[in-house]
Amino acid sequence: MNQERRAQWLRGVLDLCVLGLLSRGESYGYELSQALKASGLGTVQGGTLYPVLLRLQRSGLLTAHWREGETGPARKYYRISPAGSAALRTAAIDWTAFAASVGTILHEESNR
Repeated sequence: MNQERRAQWLRGVLDLCVLGLLSRGESYGYELSQALKASGLGTVQGGTLYPVLLRLQRSGLLTAHWREGETGPARKYYRISPAGSAALRTAAIDWTAFAASVGTILHEESNR
């Protein structure tokens, strides 16, 4: 896959992906990064992920708290808020419609 295109797409949906992952349960930054990678989105650097987490937190879509690590330093854990869950539900509907529209255009072109 073209890495520049992948990066552009990811910038547009990273916040939704983070909300989606956090809807499954609380997590910390590195764990979220690993989950994004395991989902096939590639490596998401901290310099990309942490500003998104901060923006979502400031918007009230996430809450965060520090927890002492069992074997290492304290970690900042994030949890989706009720407002974040509502935003995710709306965005999931919007994304599905958008992706279907793009799919229709791409498939029409390939059928010519």
